[in-house]
Amino acid sequence: MADEIVNRVANSKLKVIDLEDYYPTGRRVLFDIKDWLLEGLVLREKDFRQHVAEHDWSQYQDCYVALYCSTDAIVPDWAYMLITIQLQDYAKLSVIGTLENLESIIYTDIISNLEVSGFKDLPVIVKGCSNKPVPSNALILLSQKLKPVAKSIMFGEACSSVPLYKRKKM
Repeated sequence: MADEIVNRVANSKLKVIDLEDYYPTGRRVLFDIKDWLLEGLVLREKDFRQHVAEHDWSQYQDCYVALYCSTDAIVPDWAYMLITIQLQDYAKLSVIGTLENLESIIYTDIISNLEVSGFKDLPVIVKGCSNKPVPSNALILLSQKLKPVAKSIMFGEACSSVPLYKRKKM
């Protein structure tokens, strides 16, 4: 009679949280405003407003948009605000910065709304590898959210996790 193989991880109280599971669908767009500036450097209000008015904003339906300027132009805050007002009817979110900034802001919102009471007094592994761009900042925010409730926090996989936190016994 062969010994039965038992998956001790599946039978344990160990909870795995994979931030990739929370990755929201929607195309990510990097929107460079340099072409709307005179020689890519000078914002002329009248011309800029005309570009904004004539642009087809519907192409950003359900997208996440990162606004930036790839030149060394000094762009007034109102310019990004004007674009964002147009995007608001179409895009899920618009931010100033890189795609990395965009992902970080998306995950900040996700984690701030994440219900963690299901991890109360349990050992938790935060899954490390992902195929989607989960920002490192999201891992930090998640660890801060989990520490008050989890018994312990580890990083990686059940077979090779790195211990990060263990609540002291009282």
